[in-house]
Amino acid sequence: MATDHIRYDILAQDALRGVVRTVLADAAKNGLPGEHHFYITLDTQAEGVRLSQRMRAQYPEEITIVMQHEFWDLVVGDKGFEVGLSFGGVRERLAVPFDAIKRFVDPSAQFALQFEEVMVAAEGGAADDDAAQSGKPDETRPPAEHKAPRPLTAVPAPLNPAPPEAASGDEPDKPAGGAEVVRLDRFRKK
Repeated sequence: MATDHIRYDILAQDALRGVVRTVLADAAKNGLPGEHHFYITLDTQAEGVRLSQRMRAQYPEEITIVMQHEFWDLVVGDKGFEVGLSFGGVRERLAVPFDAIKRFVDPSAQFALQFEEVMVAAEGGAADDDAAQSGKPDETRPPAEHKAPRPLTAVPAPLNPAPPEAASGDEPDKPAGGAEVVRLDRFRKK
């Protein structure tokens, strides 16, 4: 299989995270238009995620926040956003890097993005393969077994998503689910 030296997957991921950044920046500036609202699922263990110890204990792996009627002080930067939300009547301030987002859904527009974590070799490439076959380590590269996490890769989600149960006390009407998430890899020629 040919090596993708351009890394289209990373370019596409950055572009789709840019969509989330643009939408949130517009919401921070102008509020949410019409019936738009967002379900944002994030990895609570991701680097840069800031939330209270109470929330981290309650949601040790991931949390889905709802941004609809009751959120405040939304600030969007190049790398992430901060927002105030109420969880069970307790006001909390969250800081979320865009790389920590696992899913973004706007049910009113039937729009969703699903981000999946992928692992790649730290340097990857033919030299690692040659070294592995010869049994000799390549001193110029880290060993192939050292895997470094790469940022999440985006894949389109179903047009009629059923968002996961929300953590915020704000429970809007949930769309009917049942659609399947289809990975683009399924359609690639092998």
